[in-house]
Amino acid sequence: MSIAASTRGVVLGTGMAVPERVLTNAELEKMVDTTDEWITTRSGIKERHICGPGENTRDMAAAAGRKALEEAGVDPAEVDVVILSTATPDHLLPSTACEVQPLLGCHNAACFDISAACAGWLYGLTIADGLLCTRLYDRVLVIGAEKMSAILDYTDRTTCVLFGDGAGAALIGPPGSGSGGSGILSSHMQTDGRGAAMLWRQAGGAAMPSTDETRAERLEYVKQEGREVFKSAVLAMEESSRIALERANLTLDDIDLVIPHQANIRIIHAVGSRLEVPDEKVYINIDRYGNTSSASIPICLAEARAEGRVGPGSNILMTAFGGGFAWGAVVLRL
Repeated sequence: MSIAASTRGVVLGTGMAVPERVLTNAELEKMVDTTDEWITTRSGIKERHICGPGENTRDMAAAAGRKALEEAGVDPAEVDVVILSTATPDHLLPSTACEVQPLLGCHNAACFDISAACAGWLYGLTIADGLLCTRLYDRVLVIGAEKMSAILDYTDRTTCVLFGDGAGAALIGPPGSGSGGSGILSSHMQTDGRGAAMLWRQAGGAAMPSTDETRAERLEYVKQEGREVFKSAVLAMEESSRIALERANLTLDDIDLVIPHQANIRIIHAVGSRLEVPDEKVYINIDRYGNTSSASIPICLAEARAEGRVGPGSNILMTAFGGGFAWGAVVLRL
């Protein structure tokens, strides 16, 4: 279902955070059977940020959330809800959002995690907008944070070269008198659980708890069927984008910037081509961060705003696809 324009949420502030440590393709050449050329031509990635010792999902999430609050000029105590999208929670119990709460000082907020892989932040944005529709909540902080390095097999060149760590956040609030039609104009979410085993971690959960055997067989790391994921991602992101645009009563000509999930440069180009969007209207930073899962779109949004690529009145189309399979799109006017 679409979100009614009269109740859309407005972006009040954005923020991002990545670890200081940078892992380059040259370093990966020494760790696994790969080359810089192989990685670059197949993924577009030159480097990615990786957490150091003692640096976790909650730390990056709190850093990104803090920047969003500072930009919005909102006291942490005024936040009503914190939604954290992550596929790499610090603990299975409690939610990582609960651990982020005291780091941010959002002591009056309800806090919870959601799990929709790379599409998770867009799902969280849609949930935040729905909460604002109830008029019971005024400030919702939506964070995407991932420590993908913790679930990567650094002997598997098909996965370990693709992912990085990082976090992005946006504070969402109700439209004000000066919002001028800004806000979340529409959204679309969809899932096909039949594709679950094509992009997953087989072990480490309740169905197959961690054991010496699962660790020895490397079943607790991310595995994917690359070709099937590529094909499904391109088609799903295109369809979802068109549905979201239709719900917003906009066309691609109305869009100032497309922010696709930074999964793979070939996927990004394929989606842009199918949507017939000029390259200059597609935001890309995968070369510097790799695939940061649900953190990728909020990182892009924070950077695009900081760089002046978008500003008040800009129409943005955001779309993502990830494990589940889960995908979606959001049309946002700043």
